[in-house]
Amino acid sequence: MTMRWTAAVAVLVAGLVHLWLWFDGFRVISVIGPLFVLNAAAGVGIASLLLLWRSWLPPLLAVGFGASTLAAFLVSATVGLFGVQEILLGTWQIVAGIAEIVAVVAGAMILLRERSGGRSAREPQDGFALRRTDLD
Repeated sequence: MTMRWTAAVAVLVAGLVHLWLWFDGFRVISVIGPLFVLNAAAGVGIASLLLLWRSWLPPLLAVGFGASTLAAFLVSATVGLFGVQEILLGTWQIVAGIAEIVAVVAGAMILLRERSGGRSAREPQDGFALRRTDLD
């Protein structure tokens, strides 16, 4: 359960950084602005799914979210993306980059652990399930 929380926080942080940057001026950029809002919404949704749905899909979404967001940033910082040339290093870039790497690693670890049967006996196999004991 701890790894799901780690992945959820990482995805949420990455999404919130994009929302902050949207409010900070990226909203006026034609393609990038809407993509930043979509990234923020996806971050909130995936983080919620990681905590509420015991399935292989939310960790896979976390891996895909982190990898695709990080790849898009690296493209933007090196050759440009949709006419935007980003800088590689900055506070928000580092925070989002670390969060995206953690999302990829934590999501992959969840997938590997659950595939190998390493889940605890009290965790359900599938379906929505958030119990008081899961929050402690």
